[in-house]
Amino acid sequence: MDHRSEVREFLTSRRDRITPDRAGLPAYGGNRRVPGLRREEVALLAGVSVDYYTRLERGDLTGASHSVLDGLARALQLDEAEAAHLFDLAHTANTSPTARRPRRRADAVRPSVQRLLDAMTEAPAILRNNYFDYVAANRLARALYSPVFTDPAPNSARFAFLNPAAQDFYLDWDTSTRELVATMRGEAGRNPFDRRLTDLVGELSTRSERFRTLWAAHDVRHHRTGVKRLHHPVVGDLELTYEAFELPADPGMTLSTYTAEPGSASADGLRVLASWAATAELPAPSGHEIVPPA
Repeated sequence: MDHRSEVREFLTSRRDRITPDRAGLPAYGGNRRVPGLRREEVALLAGVSVDYYTRLERGDLTGASHSVLDGLARALQLDEAEAAHLFDLAHTANTSPTARRPRRRADAVRPSVQRLLDAMTEAPAILRNNYFDYVAANRLARALYSPVFTDPAPNSARFAFLNPAAQDFYLDWDTSTRELVATMRGEAGRNPFDRRLTDLVGELSTRSERFRTLWAAHDVRHHRTGVKRLHHPVVGDLELTYEAFELPADPGMTLSTYTAEPGSASADGLRVLASWAATAELPAPSGHEIVPPA
């Protein structure tokens, strides 16, 4: 991924979506040549010169100060995830190549984390790394995501875009894939030189038109909480609330849990699923080792 192109396309896509009316500016002239704001309008709102903003939008964030980035985020009306992405892009621009260190490996699962997962018996709980691999799960999560776990090395992104079963499993497949790519875009902004992540993006771009379209939109979001609507092959439709937690001691690892509204049909479905899971032969993630604490 070319960093300057990433910056240019992100800023351009955010500028295109803001109309003068939305920005509180008069729409002078009836023949606007851009769908959103002009560069000079963004510069005015951000409190910088047109020449300087033009340099930024061409992909050069070198030396951009915190106040400049804050002004740019306000001018483009970036939300929390988008503003964080902008700062991540600026951090990369201001870090020399020699200072960039490989990320800590995000595959190994500590025994205490696996014990925590296994102790959760009434809620599905699953652990994924920053390459969107499912590296650990409790019994109920393996049952819930059984269509994904048919792959010995389950990966949520590959399943969503490359497995035809995904469109039946995710009742809101369009929304789910859009949110997934927006989460991946944020991850790529934090770690733009990670070869493994770049290879995953390249693979999906080559094999999925849907992924290519969504990736080109440059949308970014945080994956923290929300509702997941699934069609399980055994218990039918489920509507579950998910909460996602990053593990501070394990950079790159995210723990997600799923619960149903008490007394709902989905709560009944989870109980049936738990009974089924107790007798079914459920695969576990493979290719990821459990390591003892240091």
